[in-house]
Amino acid sequence: MTLQFLADGLVMGAMTGLGAIGVTLTYSILRFANFTHGDLISWGAYLTLTLSLLIGAALPSAGAPIGPFSFGWPILAAGLAAMLLTGLLALALDFLLFARLRRRGTAIIMVIASFGASLALRSLLEFLYTPAPTYFSRELQIAIPLGAGIRVTPDQLCTLALTAALVAAMHLLLTRSHIGRAMRAVSENPALARVVGIDVAAVIRTTWLIGGALACAAGVMLGLTVQIRPYMGFDLLLPLFAAAILGGIGSVPGAVAGGLIVGLAESAGVQFIGANYRAAIAFLLLLLVLLLKPTGLFGVRP
Repeated sequence: MTLQFLADGLVMGAMTGLGAIGVTLTYSILRFANFTHGDLISWGAYLTLTLSLLIGAALPSAGAPIGPFSFGWPILAAGLAAMLLTGLLALALDFLLFARLRRRGTAIIMVIASFGASLALRSLLEFLYTPAPTYFSRELQIAIPLGAGIRVTPDQLCTLALTAALVAAMHLLLTRSHIGRAMRAVSENPALARVVGIDVAAVIRTTWLIGGALACAAGVMLGLTVQIRPYMGFDLLLPLFAAAILGGIGSVPGAVAGGLIVGLAESAGVQFIGANYRAAIAFLLLLLVLLLKPTGLFGVRP
């Protein structure tokens, strides 16, 4: 029996965990389930693709792959710029829609509004780029054998390393910086945080920026290892919520751990049950967590 599903599950779980960080931050600070997060993943991937093509056209000599990887410097530069642009897109959504609803509506209204905004973003993306899948690069890669039947590509190893770096950066931001401590305070009690002088509006803006940037990073990694298409983020939405709830709402390490568990469970399901049941596995994990431990692995009871 090959153990290839372990490597595939870790790679997919890392991307799921990275995307789930944005979900858990949005839910813990803004108190609603943001369905647009999946579409921000798709927008981040397409923005990166567009910018990389522009950079490659302006600097043809810079488009060669870096070492054993399938991508060159244009994708790296475009990815950094797209993280900022996706964060600004998330911030614009908040300014145009969610900020107004926070003042007037309830959490359920914001959830319904996010579902509608998700449909609009996905339809616009499909209109602009067509439903046909595309790729960052069509360079062939030679998988590296690790033993026990496990093989990984250099791009997959790169996504794991980048995920670890981004998660470490998020941990340092939340634990060592002023804005990180403010975010944790608002997550615990927004009213009390406002009383002690914390700028809650600035915290909310930062949350949207970080969530959008991490969604873009997850989209780029997903595009590098699979393909880019308008529904890529929407298809990942249920695993994202399952990972965030499994790890415990508000916990960044929990979101990553939950993503790894969901990724490994889905990969094992494909190996031993069949690919047709992959989508059901995240749903079953979500149900089990809600029934057995609603606070998640790292969550605390309110």
